[in-house]
Amino acid sequence: MSETTIDGVQLCFYAHLRARHDGKLLSEWLLDQARRLGFGGGSVFRATAGFGRHGVLHEEAFFELADNLPVKVEFLLRPEQANAFIAHVRGEGVDVVYATSAIRFGVLGAK
Repeated sequence: MSETTIDGVQLCFYAHLRARHDGKLLSEWLLDQARRLGFGGGSVFRATAGFGRHGVLHEEAFFELADNLPVKVEFLLRPEQANAFIAHVRGEGVDVVYATSAIRFGVLGAK
């Protein structure tokens, strides 16, 4: 067994569940674009509550589930991949908040 570690970037996009781009949910569009660019994976996480830059609070309620909850779309990438992806998303005119963090990630048990 071997382990490969990479000094990389955690790239996260923050949007609302119903946000759309190019006729698709934004989270699905981001995952599709990442797959087309050959990235190793990505994940979407739904929040139970949150507010964003517009100050509107969205949260789950017992009787009525909010249908526009915040989501985070996350990727672990090499720095050049993250920079290229941000440029691609910007070039597509997507209105979305993003954050990057320097990280070290690895794959355990890779063949």
